[in-house]
Amino acid sequence: MLAQEERTVTELAAPFDMSLAAASKHIKVLEHAGLLRRTVQGRTHTCKLDSGVLARATRYLQFYEQFWSTRFDALEQELIKAKNEEH
Repeated sequence: MLAQEERTVTELAAPFDMSLAAASKHIKVLEHAGLLRRTVQGRTHTCKLDSGVLARATRYLQFYEQFWSTRFDALEQELIKAKNEEH
C-alpha cells in the first residue's frame, strides 16, 4: 500500500484484524529499520515508504546472489563430473 502513496495508520491497519495500537507498534518497527517515515499532524499519523533503504538492501542482496550463483554453478559442475566418473 505504501508503495503506491502515503497512508495513514488507520488506512494501513484497516485490512488487518488488529487494533490501531498494534498497527502502530508494527509501524514503529518499520520506522526503526528506516523503511518508512511517519509524520504527525494533530491526531493523524501519515506514513511514507523510504525506498532508499530498500534500494540499498537490494544492492546488498544482488551482490550475494552473484556470489552464491557462481559457487552453486561450480558445485553443480563438480556433481555432474562426479556422477559421470561413477558410470
